[in-house]
Amino acid sequence: MRIEPAFTEEQMGGHRHFVTGIDGLRALAVIGVIVYHLLPSVMRGGYLGVPLFLLISGYFVTDQLLHRWDTFGNLDVGNFYIRRIKRLYPTLLTMLVATSAYITVFARPLLHQLRAIFLTNVLGVYNWWEILHGQSYFDRFAAQSPFTHMWTMGVEIQFYLLWPIILWLLLRFFKHRSTVQSIVLVLAILSAVEMAVLYNPANVNRVYYGTDTRAFSLMLGSWLAFVWPRRRLRANLDRSGALTLDVIGIIGLGLTIVSFFLMSGVAASTYRGGMFLMSLIGMLLLATIVHPGAQMNSWLTNPLFAWLGRRSYGIYVYQFPVMVFYEQRIPIGNHPYLNAVVEIIIILLISDVSYRFIERPLTHFYWTNLWIVLRGWVTNMSGHWKEWATTIPCIVLIATAGIGLASPERAPKANAVQKRIQRSHKQAAAHNKAVAEGKVPVVNTSSNSVKKKYDLSTSQLRRAGQLKVTAIGDSVMDDASGSLQEVMPHSYVDAKVGRQGSEAPDVINHLKADHHLQKIVVVNLGTNGAMTTQTVQQILDAIGPDHQIYWVNAHIPTKDWQAAVNKQILQVAKQRKDVYLVDWYGLSKQHPEWFASDGVHMNDKGNAQFTRLIVTTILKHN
Repeated sequence: MRIEPAFTEEQMGGHRHFVTGIDGLRALAVIGVIVYHLLPSVMRGGYLGVPLFLLISGYFVTDQLLHRWDTFGNLDVGNFYIRRIKRLYPTLLTMLVATSAYITVFARPLLHQLRAIFLTNVLGVYNWWEILHGQSYFDRFAAQSPFTHMWTMGVEIQFYLLWPIILWLLLRFFKHRSTVQSIVLVLAILSAVEMAVLYNPANVNRVYYGTDTRAFSLMLGSWLAFVWPRRRLRANLDRSGALTLDVIGIIGLGLTIVSFFLMSGVAASTYRGGMFLMSLIGMLLLATIVHPGAQMNSWLTNPLFAWLGRRSYGIYVYQFPVMVFYEQRIPIGNHPYLNAVVEIIIILLISDVSYRFIERPLTHFYWTNLWIVLRGWVTNMSGHWKEWATTIPCIVLIATAGIGLASPERAPKANAVQKRIQRSHKQAAAHNKAVAEGKVPVVNTSSNSVKKKYDLSTSQLRRAGQLKVTAIGDSVMDDASGSLQEVMPHSYVDAKVGRQGSEAPDVINHLKADHHLQKIVVVNLGTNGAMTTQTVQQILDAIGPDHQIYWVNAHIPTKDWQAAVNKQILQVAKQRKDVYLVDWYGLSKQHPEWFASDGVHMNDKGNAQFTRLIVTTILKHN
């Protein structure tokens, strides 16, 4: 996320006043985002760092434009665009080229749609492309794209492109500044209302990625520039005024940090006013930081925050490629914190190199002198190995990326696990229909092959064949549905690839309405991300009393939320008499031979063991 420098250029005097505390706010925002992406179960609201970035952009861009208008009577839009391009695109293009080169050599399945992703990022419309083609921002298990986070750049670029024009029209056609600032506030409110109206719990992509539904943070920052212009803020406040600002700032900072830990990105309240409320709080915090009479600026000023804040753009841009490529190679589930530290170190190193050698030099580079610089470089290369050492890797990197971008467009073929899940899903749907119609096959309890496959006795098979069960889950349950319905033919399985825990209450309500929710309910959720305490409670409330709930814990060694999910399930089982733990993790963690190549979905032997554990746990309590 590129944020405008926290200064205003006093055109009349030519000096700059830098608000150092803005680097502190940037640092807090980027820490929230990074920790959320690395450890979502620890900081489940860290994505709220993005509205802070948007607030900062909205405020400083509008403040600078209004100052330009008041001083010269124009916005100098052309020069504004040039400065934005110089700040944004060197780092953006570097990340796109380097990531494309890596994909070309080491992650070829990601070549699918790479050209479209590259082009839409360059054009600044990637967020809209993601709405049409991308995965959910909160589906953390599916094969993630290293570009998922770049939706924010689309929002930023569209703001930089359109806002100067919109602002010019408003200032041109409305005589009173108060009218314009009222219109800006109305735009912010309308954006928040649109987010609430368009929110769809089954797919939040439209409201999460949409420029129109995220514009309220930008507009609130812009509105603040109208009512709180920095050039008119007095440093010599009386004691009560300064104290008031400091108290507001402290409360705003505290609420922002608390929201990083508490506000879930899959909760309906987040989109029905929650994110707008946090943007309002962030706006008040920003107002206290930029005011020279308050202490918040100095309190958020320190060397660490300054270092992080100035590199926040690079940190944000490079984070996802590092995380995605690292986690493709390293199973992080058993040591999530150690691996998070390693990933953070890599991200910071890359970002620092980018800041020193790409972002900072090219931001101040005079591009009219490009031909002269290139000619001098070529002339000096003949006898200087340093120039060659720099140039050759760049050429190789660009050429490799070019090969990937020019590769024929081929959709990735489904692997063996995906094919088996698709087949199991169709078979489960057919079996569910038979269950609904009362046409349930009988288990052959005398079959030696069935007894051997599941390591179950004749008596256990006979009892399992009489159980009426509803199973609700994600792709792991979907994969094992055939085995479950073979042993428990009365079971009704509702499972879906990528299912989040937050989707389960609606699924349960539909099952209940259709009379498919049996007394015995098996739940297998958590593969795709940790669930909030509220979500777990909503699932239990949806199932209701007079049910036995068997909750299967997770074996996901490739993901950092494995421990958090399993701890959560264990706590619920201890607290409630109607919830029983099915300890799949404890049974399977020493048996890698039970799993497919992803270490999460089972092979045939694993599915049999998974089914056996569920059946024996149910029989133990019945």
